[in-house]
Amino acid sequence: MSNLELLDVVKHYKSGTEVVRAADGVSLTIPPGELVALYGPSGSGKTTLLLLAAGLSAPDSGRILFGERDIGQLSARESALYRRRDVGFVFQTFHLMPHASALDNAMIKLPADGYTLEEARERTAPWLERVGLGTRMKHAAEQLSMGERQRVSIARALVNEPKLLLADEPTGNLDSVRTQEILGLLREICHERQIPALLVTHDPEAMSFVDHVYTLRDGRLADGMHAELGAAPL
Repeated sequence: MSNLELLDVVKHYKSGTEVVRAADGVSLTIPPGELVALYGPSGSGKTTLLLLAAGLSAPDSGRILFGERDIGQLSARESALYRRRDVGFVFQTFHLMPHASALDNAMIKLPADGYTLEEARERTAPWLERVGLGTRMKHAAEQLSMGERQRVSIARALVNEPKLLLADEPTGNLDSVRTQEILGLLREICHERQIPALLVTHDPEAMSFVDHVYTLRDGRLADGMHAELGAAPL
């Protein structure tokens, strides 16, 4: 079990003649078993930090550590292996193949790690049952509700039994009831498997499901939720 650590991380982008400070000296530690929310408006730098933690982008300066590895220093091959074997990534927009079954969508990463199709299905089916889709796993993704599709994407993120869970606005397309179900499931899995988890959101409803909240605005991190974002500090 490993911490996820961001140490004085800086990431700036150029947009025309302007410099966008997506991460401006961010330091953050997430221990195993803790679900942490990055809260803030669109454009505040939340997704940038998630992509940095996933090794999909490298910081301009600072370090991102997971266990003994500096994620920002991994080669392209090492970074791809890190995401495939160690990271479970839950997307807002699901990225499912519409005509493929829930089972085939959820197991898609496993053949690359040497599993036969039969082995991949055997490994994946219990995760679909765990997320409440035991009777729906043979249905095509296009036949599933929005909440069910998000559950497929969560199962897909967990089939490799990741050591780190990252979620980018996982409830952005869901109603209030489904939002609570998905957030409760993410918290349960994070605590049960004792893995660090980072949730990016601008939904205040998510705050009651997480262990700790940080606000991100203009690339700068603050503990708790700022009053100007519509909630009292925690």
